[in-house]
Parts: sequence; C-alpha cells; structure tokens
Amino acid sequence: MSAQPIDGRACAEALAAGLAADVRRLGEAGHRPTLAVVSAGEAHGATVYARRLARLADELGIGHVARALPVTVTLPEVLAVLAELNADTAVSGILVLRPLPAHLDEATVFRALDPAKDVEAVHPENAGLLALGVPRFVPSTPGAVFHLLDTWLDAVGEDRAAFYHRSRIVVVGRSNTVGKPAVALGYAREASVQSIDVWAHRHGGLGRHTRWADVLVVAAGRPGLIRAEHVSPGAVVVDVGINAVVGPGGRTRTVGDVDAASVAARARALTPVPGGVGPVTDAWLLRSTVQAAAQQVGSPPERTLLEAS
Repeated sequence: MSAQPIDGRACAEALAAGLAADVRRLGEAGHRPTLAVVSAGEAHGATVYARRLARLADELGIGHVARALPVTVTLPEVLAVLAELNADTAVSGILVLRPLPAHLDEATVFRALDPAKDVEAVHPENAGLLALGVPRFVPSTPGAVFHLLDTWLDAVGEDRAAFYHRSRIVVVGRSNTVGKPAVALGYAREASVQSIDVWAHRHGGLGRHTRWADVLVVAAGRPGLIRAEHVSPGAVVVDVGINAVVGPGGRTRTVGDVDAASVAARARALTPVPGGVGPVTDAWLLRSTVQAAAQQVGSPPERTLLEAS
C-alpha cells in the first residue's frame, strides 16, 4: 500500500475561491472584512505566520491590521490594545499570536477578546460553544483538519456521515488550540473519539492507542513521533506537526510529527508536510474573519460557509 496524499494546497485554493465571492458581496454592501493580528515579541514562527496571512488577505481583498508589541509589553498595555480593537467597528476579527511572553497571562488576554471577534475561539464563551457542538467559530487548525478530511471523502466518493459513524478517531496531543477542539469536531461528526497525550508515549503505550485508529490526527509537536508500527493498515493519517529540523550541512527543513516515509507504506491516505494542513489553516482563519464580518453586519454568508466542515 502507498498512501494517497491529501493535497492541502488544492483544498486551500478551493476554500479561498469560495471566500472571494463572500468578500465581494460584503464589499458591495459597504463592508470590508478585516483581521487584526496582535503579537508580542518576535517569535519566528508567529512572524512567518502573520506574513502568510497578510499575503493571502491581500489576494482575497480582506483587510489586515498588525499590532506588533515589544516583548516587554505589560498585561495592562495588551488589554488596552485589545479594548481598542474590540471597539473598532472596522475590525471584524482579532487574532492573538502565540506564544505570548511568559509574563503575560494567556487566559486573561483571551478573556479580554470580544467573543464576536474571537476568530480562533479562544475566549471561554466560544470554547464552550464549540464543546457543546454549536460553535460561533471553529479554530483554524482543527477546522482545517476536518475540512481536509471532508473534502478528501467527497473526492474519493465516500459518504461523510457513514464514514465518520463507523470510524474510530484518535487525536494525539491535547492542546487547547488543536487537540481538544479536534476531539469536539470528531464528536460533532458522531465518530468514536479517543484523546491521548505525552503520557501514553512516556509509558510505552502509544502504539496500543494509535493502532486503534481509522483516522489518526497527530498534533504532538514532536518530529517523526508516529512511525509505521503506530499505524493500522488502511488508516487515514492527518499530520498537524510543523517542526524545523536542522539536517546535514546545517540546512533547515520542515517536517511533521509523522515519519511520512514509513507511514505511507501502511496508511490509506496521508497529509504531507509541508503542503497539507498548513495552507488550509491560513484560508480557514480568513474564512472565520469573513464569517465574523457577516455576522456583525447582519448579513450571514451562505450555509456552506457556516458549516463546521
């Protein structure tokens, strides 16, 4: 068996093309969706992500505002910036880039966001709505994971509901940004879902859990963690990992949490890194920005835009 690659770039292009129509419709009504990106310090990954979002936003006609704060910024100063953006009617969505400097309390920062502009669903109200199965916004990375899966199922002629109802989904990683929301989205599709974290790996039981999976979602932040022996034959594997690894000659390359070479020999389908979940994540965040803009002006997009998939 050689795993079918799930093309994230093509999926992201199709998602962006659909967004363009909603952006035009809002523009004709005098509204321009605009994303404000707030950062503190200069973490390389966050900076690169912000640049990618700005480029894609320009291509789609979505406005973007960057509020880059120094690493020494105080919590009251961050809260003041968020209060300003909350009150700015020209701003549709707000993204706070992580990681935040250690002296800033992340929970306090997220609670300061206007839930109607919290496009990553990190405010407790939005996280709660997602857990209850009635999300206002779906966080971008887990949203991208399931949008990729749904799109792939359509492409191979599988009925989505039937596939999820019979499938066992295992999510490796329990972060608030990916792992926990991914579990909620699996539940929303009425699949059987299991969540595991680093302790399964430390106690030597990782494969015992991951081989249970028909769909394996890996968001552990550990390069090459999942190998062939961790995957059941015919599983669908979604690699969320983005890890910078220095190879021979000092050359840096990006790899996932999955050892793609070995896993591809056992899996039915596999998302590549790069070119898998990442491009869809970017498009999904801007999708949520357009959704926020439409909700704020009382002009919701078509049903396809509001679906969790």
